[in-house]
Amino acid sequence: MIRSMTGFASAKGQHGPHSWTWELRSVNGKGLDMRLRVPDWLTGLEAALRAKLSKSLNRGNVTLSMRLSREDSATELALNEAAMNAALTAVEQTEQMASARGITLAPSRASDLLALKGMLDTGSDSDDPGPLVAHLTAEFDVLVDAFLDMRRTEGDALAAVLNTQLDQVATLTAKAAELAEQRRDKIAQVLRENLARVLDNSQGADPERVAQELALIAVKADITEEIDRLTAHVTAARDLLAQNGAVGRKLDFLMQEFNREANTLCSKAQSSDLTAVGLELKAVIDQMREQVQNVE
Repeated sequence: MIRSMTGFASAKGQHGPHSWTWELRSVNGKGLDMRLRVPDWLTGLEAALRAKLSKSLNRGNVTLSMRLSREDSATELALNEAAMNAALTAVEQTEQMASARGITLAPSRASDLLALKGMLDTGSDSDDPGPLVAHLTAEFDVLVDAFLDMRRTEGDALAAVLNTQLDQVATLTAKAAELAEQRRDKIAQVLRENLARVLDNSQGADPERVAQELALIAVKADITEEIDRLTAHVTAARDLLAQNGAVGRKLDFLMQEFNREANTLCSKAQSSDLTAVGLELKAVIDQMREQVQNVE
């Protein structure tokens, strides 16, 4: 079945001290346009997510937003012994130099030393985003599945609307064929009257030329071809709606063909009733085109 280009999904997750919330949404578009907002320091994440979306989607303006946070309380601290030894040596040398000059320094506090840059190492994996990126990439599949489910659900709703509109087109096409049949005798009578009028005033005219002009008038009044094409277009549209995959572009082209036949029918109508049916056809077809714009 068809899928809509409109969709939304959100999810939350946690891995170690990191937690995140992300949202995936899309609206209709001519092609596939993806905008991903993920933290830059997660090297390789955007490329991996973009590749997954490209495999799953064909059309739509897609936006992914991600908010990532870290639980500081979960951070484990470890003393950098080399840095501490260097700091203690520096303190000792400073105190010796001050004492040699008769200067008394305040006692050093451990908190002062621990506050120095590089004195404490965190046990976090923030310097190596690989594990987190791998976990996020795997978790992204769940978000995409939920996103695609919504697009399929929206697609089912679109298909139901479009099939109802196709029923209307089929009914109106049949009505147009019936009206065309009813006016056949009237058109024939008009042609006979025109022929008689022409023949009465055709002294010196080429008989073959007169016959060609009358035949052209008859062809211009015949809507059999338009009726047949509209009927074929309804069948083609139903077949597309029953297919899996991206059929939006084909449906959009078919809507143009529907509209072309409806316009021609109106121009050939020569009947107020048939013109009314043609205008109603155009209205339904226009409604269909609006719906088709959302089909992937």
